[in-house]
Amino acid sequence: MSTVHDTVLATPSEPLVRRRAALGSFVGTTIEWYDYYLYGTAAAIVLGPLFFPNVGGAVGVIAAFATYAVGFAARPLGGAVAGHIGDRVGRKAVLVASLLVMGISTAAIGLLPTHDRIGVWAPVLLVAARLLQGFSAGGEWGGAVLLSVEHAPTGRRGLFGAIPQMGSAAGMVLASGGFWLTRTLTSSEDFLAWGWRIPFLASAVLVVIGLVIRLKVTDSPAFTALREADATSRRPVAEVLATNKRGVLLTTGMRLGQNGAYVLYTVFALNYLTNHVREDGADVGLLAVLVASVLSLAATPLWGLLSDRVGRKPVYLFGSVLTAVFTVPAFLLLDTGSTVLIVGAMVIAINLGHDSQYGAQGAFFAEQFDSRTRYSGASLGYSIGAVLGGGLTPLIAASLLAAGNGSPWIVAGYLSFLAVLTTISAAFTRETAHRPLEGLSR
Repeated sequence: MSTVHDTVLATPSEPLVRRRAALGSFVGTTIEWYDYYLYGTAAAIVLGPLFFPNVGGAVGVIAAFATYAVGFAARPLGGAVAGHIGDRVGRKAVLVASLLVMGISTAAIGLLPTHDRIGVWAPVLLVAARLLQGFSAGGEWGGAVLLSVEHAPTGRRGLFGAIPQMGSAAGMVLASGGFWLTRTLTSSEDFLAWGWRIPFLASAVLVVIGLVIRLKVTDSPAFTALREADATSRRPVAEVLATNKRGVLLTTGMRLGQNGAYVLYTVFALNYLTNHVREDGADVGLLAVLVASVLSLAATPLWGLLSDRVGRKPVYLFGSVLTAVFTVPAFLLLDTGSTVLIVGAMVIAINLGHDSQYGAQGAFFAEQFDSRTRYSGASLGYSIGAVLGGGLTPLIAASLLAAGNGSPWIVAGYLSFLAVLTTISAAFTRETAHRPLEGLSR
């Protein structure tokens, strides 16, 4: 099989095709993550009283974060379905479909009646829309990263794999910035009444822009060669679990601390700052997340480029170890209530600890699997790790905070534990930065 691949793929992608693939991946993931992060931000500051008014206080927060976790629960299914189609039909088809599903479900949230209008059906519909978001997100990441990595020139897979990862930061900038701007321009009453809907409804416009760009992208040479040679896997999910279970397990482990940290600092911390540090904690938290997200637009590709130079493992291990040791200092800085120190804590946690892992992750995950099962394998590891590391983190953290009577140290210990598991997984993962990507002639 590899002989067929090498013969067909003697010519790398043309520069214009590479740039178009990278741009399509970046713009699409930006819109996808904008939609997805909107929900996380809303869950931290507004969904509780609107959709769960009968369970106030800590229980209401836990209920809102439970619906947040539901979206992550759907991601492995989305990853499996998208992986099957992406490895059988093509990367581009899945990316167009995932963008449509995400846009429709996000705009629908902005139109949902709240609990005071339709009672228990409000949270039911909210959960249904969140499930669709999760399903879409599970299929989006693998295709976007593979499209960019498989088009990458020699020695630049880390950089090209980091370009769609930048979409996460750009999406967070738009989501947190949108909520911050809406909260600033409306009164507290108007924000609760209708203002919170505006960022969700804006998704419809962004999706149209993303579709126009994505429809111009072509599938990668690696997949095109497989399809033309009739060498695609008939059951890619089953095949990758049978032939490369180690790759799925290790990529799952490498997601735990990375995704757990990002969700803890960008979602849970907003609620923590509001209820335990200062009255305007949500606004300060949104500002801190916004600053860190803007910096991530530069930091993420730089970490990806560094991984091309020194290898994926050293960069990834740096981030996971820093995440493990910084959790207690991070909460100490948050507890000061100082805007400068809160922003500083976010910058260290996200731009150094998180981004070093996320910047190297796109290429690192893709390189663990062959062309026949790359979409399925990378998507499964990414999505399952997201459930265990990120989806449950706000819910677990809120429960641990309540159990500790508002003390954050158990929460800090939990994140450190996840980061240790990620460190172990990264240490056992093979270094791939300077090896040819199977299925590409480089």
